[in-house]
Amino acid sequence: MKNESKGWRGILLTAFLTVLAVFFLIPVFLVLMNSLKGQFYISDAPFALPNSETFVGLRNYWNGIEKVDFFSAFGYSAFITLFSVAAIVLFTAMTAWYLVRAGTRAANGLYYLFVFSMIVPFQMVMFTMSKMANLLRLDNPVGIILLYLGFGSGLSVFLYSGFIKSIPLDVEEAAMIDGCRPWQTFFFVVFPILKPTAVTVAILNAMWIWNDYLLPYLVIGSRYRTIPIAVQYLQGGYGSRDMGALMATLVLAIIPIVIFYLACQKYIIRGVMAGAVKG
Repeated sequence: MKNESKGWRGILLTAFLTVLAVFFLIPVFLVLMNSLKGQFYISDAPFALPNSETFVGLRNYWNGIEKVDFFSAFGYSAFITLFSVAAIVLFTAMTAWYLVRAGTRAANGLYYLFVFSMIVPFQMVMFTMSKMANLLRLDNPVGIILLYLGFGSGLSVFLYSGFIKSIPLDVEEAAMIDGCRPWQTFFFVVFPILKPTAVTVAILNAMWIWNDYLLPYLVIGSRYRTIPIAVQYLQGGYGSRDMGALMATLVLAIIPIVIFYLACQKYIIRGVMAGAVKG
């Protein structure tokens, strides 16, 4: 009887999750479908499938690439995302390791400051932050990496710290007895063990930074257009917009991050559970 009850629960849960997945995928499917239709047909029949009259092939994609200088925007987005994520993954891992192993009151206080930073709304600091970024000459693709490192540190240090608490201290002591210096212990012993959490931190931050619009817009503006800023420039004056090019550009924008997510998704739950539950 219990096995039969569990079977029905599994079926109902699978059905519910399937319906939920369909609801999440419908907007993506609509964007993809409308990217293949003529501009005027998108407004008239946004839910209709392309046919011989409405289908325009890849014309919208070429128009979108040309109008927003897509490859330049893609380059800026890729540069900022890649180096920001690399900095967050490395430096927050080192920070979390120190805070956990130091165990002093100052280290504990600093840890809680990192945790507290996760609940501070970005809107509270965005104007002062953009002003300071301008004064410190951080309003460029290299300088904004430091800002992303700051904003991404809270969650990353939290996840890393939870996982590091589960690593036996004996492993590190054995490495030091064998002659490893602290930096060697971290890079050759601790950091490889942190791989599941490191991948989780990389995925979460990559998705946020790649899709972020507000921070690049406030800091680097239109001089170095990332993809979200470039897409916004398809909005013309008086509400006019090229819907075909907009849909096509959105498809091009989400493809890289979807591929990255699908390639690394198996590490997400494992890393989050390890970082938030253990210790």
